[in-house]
Amino acid sequence: MNTIKEIGGKMSQYRWAICALLFFATTINYMDRQVLSLTWKDFIATEFHWTNDDYGRITSLFSIFYAISMLFAGRLVDKLDTKKGFLWAIGVWSVGAVLHAFCGIATSGILADAWFVGFDGAKEIISGIGNVSKVINVSVVLFIFARLILAIGEAGNFPAAIKATAEYFPKKDRAFSTSIFNAGATVGALVAPVTIPIIAKAWGWEAAFIVIGALGFVWMGFWNSMYKKPEVHPKVNEKELAYIQQDKNDNVVEGQTVEKKVPFLQCFKYKQTWAFAVGKFMTDGVWWFYLFWTPAYLSAVYGLQSSNPKAQIAIFVLYLITLLSVIGGWLPTYFVDKKGMNPYAGRMKAMLIFAFFPLLALFAQPLGTYSYWFPIIIIGIAGAAHQSWSANIFSTIGDMFPKKAVATITGIGGMAGGVGSFLINNGAGKLFDFAGETDMKFFGFQGEESGYFIIFCVCAVAYLIGWAIMKSLVPKYKPITDL
Repeated sequence: MNTIKEIGGKMSQYRWAICALLFFATTINYMDRQVLSLTWKDFIATEFHWTNDDYGRITSLFSIFYAISMLFAGRLVDKLDTKKGFLWAIGVWSVGAVLHAFCGIATSGILADAWFVGFDGAKEIISGIGNVSKVINVSVVLFIFARLILAIGEAGNFPAAIKATAEYFPKKDRAFSTSIFNAGATVGALVAPVTIPIIAKAWGWEAAFIVIGALGFVWMGFWNSMYKKPEVHPKVNEKELAYIQQDKNDNVVEGQTVEKKVPFLQCFKYKQTWAFAVGKFMTDGVWWFYLFWTPAYLSAVYGLQSSNPKAQIAIFVLYLITLLSVIGGWLPTYFVDKKGMNPYAGRMKAMLIFAFFPLLALFAQPLGTYSYWFPIIIIGIAGAAHQSWSANIFSTIGDMFPKKAVATITGIGGMAGGVGSFLINNGAGKLFDFAGETDMKFFGFQGEESGYFIIFCVCAVAYLIGWAIMKSLVPKYKPITDL
């Protein structure tokens, strides 16, 4: 820090402009994911005759596609480097987002040989097809294909964003900067319910996919013109560069290129890799369940469709509460600066605190018998805890691994998180249909409500289990030095 003080002049703050770009990319990322969850129950399902199981299959396969893609996306971002890797990622996922809009036309083309029709024309043709099972099967396959393209691109967002954060922020600030750009997930989920249903109702569900998908192409222009490595960026002055590169253990210094590639299989020999992967596996599915199923939950249990103003306000409030997650990035910085902890110890202590808040989900359904506002507020608090947890678990990578391996390790953990998400989303869809069809009873709840209660219980305990396993694998700070 003495070196920074010795450099005269005022420090530039360009690293926050990069953080803002990452924030907007993550916002767009989550809006693209939300379009389907906010339109399927009230718009798409009626056209294609989908059930909960059909939707669960689509979302769970998206999770597994995302998981597999994360494994390779991390490697690709490390190979292409941050700027090109991010351009590749958002370009592909924006194409995938827009492709959803044409699934109806493709369905009418495959089943009725009517390819050159508009969106309304496709709806009329599909409604006249007597074989409902064919409509379901074909439309589901087409949406799965669109989700595949979306997943391949979206898998690059977090590896590239975490890598950019490692390049532009010192270790002590990375959890805070990560919590800021990661708040884009909350803002995306916050904006989505008050925009997407309105677009879908006014111009059709297809327009929602096209409008939201197009935002990614706009972002690409800003990223291409604004992003360069801090050591060569004209808007990063000497004092800011010294602040960014203050950590002694950084493997990259000004004017030096690291040529040694990270052996992929070697990454799996470290307990640090497995700790990150386990933490992601146990908790990512919880966030994705809340993201994908909350609109359907309000519709199925309380009769509030996504186009209903009450439902839109409820979802808006839920994610407004989730914005409290920004505090989660500040807390480990407090432990480091004020309590003298090393970054890893500070993060693990903060993550333990956040792991207790999701336990409130145990009371979501019981209190929901009085008002839907109780589960909404509880899910919002649990979501804030997750995003706080997420910001810190991502930052543990930069604490332990050299910068050249950050995207690769992020991808490995992302794959584990995707597998966990596949299991919970696929299981949830089947459970909800089974509970509804059999009028299942569980702990005083009946039908679909009993299914939601079971999943809420799983979500409640996932974080404490994940933290305990992580702590047992890596009890103390131990950086990797042989990669």
